[in-house]
Amino acid sequence: MTVLSFALALLLAQAGAPSAKAPAAKAAAPAIAKSATQGPKPGATAEIRNAKGETIGVASFFEAPTGVLMRVEAKGLTPGWHGVHLHEKGACAAPGFESAGAHVNPSKKPHGLLHPQGPDAGDLPNLFANQAGVARDSAFTTAVSLKGAGGRTALLDADGSAIVIHAGPDDQTTQPIGGSGARVGCGVLKAG
Repeated sequence: MTVLSFALALLLAQAGAPSAKAPAAKAAAPAIAKSATQGPKPGATAEIRNAKGETIGVASFFEAPTGVLMRVEAKGLTPGWHGVHLHEKGACAAPGFESAGAHVNPSKKPHGLLHPQGPDAGDLPNLFANQAGVARDSAFTTAVSLKGAGGRTALLDADGSAIVIHAGPDDQTTQPIGGSGARVGCGVLKAG
């Protein structure tokens, strides 16, 4: 090692930079990998299945001070927009998932995020599936809580609740489900 390369290595070491033996990308990789696995643990999750009983996705639910943050990942969907709702019962009997009941709606409000007297507590924004049928999205709702915090409706109550994905988009005004069509995916929320 020459004096110049030794001096450079010493300066880099003192500055906390990676040495010439360890490229910058490798030195940064552990921090990136570590941060990707960190984060809050969901308070509830739901394995989403289609009418054939195949797992097509997962939804994770995080309790927040004023509501619930939801993350959804799904595959095998028709490309385009899909209505997504929170349903009043923790049951997903195939093929039609009617066992999940209606939307979570204790105050009996009309359906739709755009309805002047709505929305009901189960209303959520649409989910978009790309050309490969894959959807990844998140949504936040102030209408519910996982366990009833702040007096909001509890999703993890005695009869539970479910997340339902529909075949088509929700227009956010038409009763009772925004014209979103058949239930193509359903997952029961389980405390996590």
